[in-house]
Amino acid sequence: MDFTLTPEQAELQARARRFAETVVKPMAAIYDQEERHPHELIVEARREGLTEITIPREYGGRGLGVMELVLVAEQLAWACAGFTAAACSSCLAGEPIVIAGTEEQKQRWLSRLAAGEYASFALTEPDAGSDVAALTTVAERHGDTYVLNGHKRWIGNAPIASFFVVFAKTDPTAGRSGISVFVVERESPGITTRPLRKLGQRAISNGEIEFHDVVVPAANLIGREGDGFAIAMQTLRRTRPMVAAFGAGIIQRCLDESLAYAQHRRTMGQPIIRHQAIGHKLADMRIRLDAARQLTYLAAWLADRGEDNTLAAAVAKAFAADAAMWAATEAVQIFGGNGYSPDYPVEKLFRDAKLLQIYEGTSEIQRNVIVRELVRLAGNRRRQLGPEGEA
Repeated sequence: MDFTLTPEQAELQARARRFAETVVKPMAAIYDQEERHPHELIVEARREGLTEITIPREYGGRGLGVMELVLVAEQLAWACAGFTAAACSSCLAGEPIVIAGTEEQKQRWLSRLAAGEYASFALTEPDAGSDVAALTTVAERHGDTYVLNGHKRWIGNAPIASFFVVFAKTDPTAGRSGISVFVVERESPGITTRPLRKLGQRAISNGEIEFHDVVVPAANLIGREGDGFAIAMQTLRRTRPMVAAFGAGIIQRCLDESLAYAQHRRTMGQPIIRHQAIGHKLADMRIRLDAARQLTYLAAWLADRGEDNTLAAAVAKAFAADAAMWAATEAVQIFGGNGYSPDYPVEKLFRDAKLLQIYEGTSEIQRNVIVRELVRLAGNRRRQLGPEGEA
């Protein structure tokens, strides 16, 4: 496999890097401190062609692949992971519609995302995060409508979304096989939202959504009843490489900031980079950066080829998230007392990195996926070899 970028990909990456350095980085601390949605910057990013990357062109998007999404996400996350999550949120919310929506549904909702409206991928609940089968939000069929009741929590864009892509049980007795997915318009009666504060990635607005007897047209069902779990997993297989790219961006920024600081900060008569204990931290940051980036590219490459990237996406997301948290922790250590101060950038990197280990499947869940895939692949290999152990 060859991850050499095409001229178009290299230009997109460079454009994202320029935007990150000149537009996002100078504003990142302000949006973080004020916990303010960066709408103005997202509008500018849209003008630069850095949003709606994977939404097809016929619906107003860029019509590009997961690799292009990864390239943009890494560069933007270098400047601010919270901004990047907000700017890339339409790709997450739109993916179920791209995967399973009808032509009418795609025209109706994807075009709105491409025009600048915000949407939410509403899966997580107070008691159902990693355990998707434990969802308690229900959608009961009544003729040509469904009546939706439930409570979602930690939903990106919830306070500002024009519509929600909601996962709910249409058959509460069927576990994950009873989950379906609907598009629910924000102005529907019975919906209330509340913003939630959080440790890091404060530039993206997260919140709770409560549904009280919300009437949803049956035409808003994406796919068929019971398809929701499969659609959610297909979506995450395509978006987890994006989150892994956030991790690579954070590691790169930790390395950049730590390297610059270590070369001018002096102790014992010399720059601290000459102390082996510090130098090795920087070396390990580079090792983890290269590994995270290559794993991320592999997961994206497989997705764009239409191959099963379940294992690769889980490996990339787990490694990049954990490595970003490690790099941010070490960056704070290198900066010493200054690293603990918001006057220096590594304090924010530390807070932003932690969330990567939690959302879109915790690092523990990724490891569960990896083990499950290893068992499946081993079983396939045994079947290929046959009872005598020969192919």
